[in-house]
Amino acid sequence: MADQSTQSIVIDAPASDVMAVIADFPAYPQWVSAAKQVDVVAPGAGGRAEQVHFVLDAGAVKDDYVLAYTWEGDRRVSWTLVQGQMQKRQDGSYTLVEREGRTEVTYAITIDLSIPMIGMIKRKAEKVILDTALKELKKRVEA
Repeated sequence: MADQSTQSIVIDAPASDVMAVIADFPAYPQWVSAAKQVDVVAPGAGGRAEQVHFVLDAGAVKDDYVLAYTWEGDRRVSWTLVQGQMQKRQDGSYTLVEREGRTEVTYAITIDLSIPMIGMIKRKAEKVILDTALKELKKRVEA
């Protein structure tokens, strides 16, 4: 059974700027350290991708997978796994709440791997994924 992991960060930028960076998948390899290749498989209406193919290499964790995205303006984006090698499930979201020109970004993710992994190690890996993703996003948006 997969558990959801959640973490938040405040970014000194409006939600529209944050969401623009999240939606710019072709640029991910420039600022997401584990992203080796990111391709939009199915462009969506309004210029935001409906399906995206990722090739990740985070040292011990390597994966090749496709995610399907659902966009709710600049407030929320959620995704679900379409196909993957290491994962049998991935559900996630970024929820953005803007206050006075700053945006609180909450990243939630549930991952279920195809291979067994000890719960404690899996939770530590999820925390590292969340922490790294939010810090890299903040650095990119505020640059």
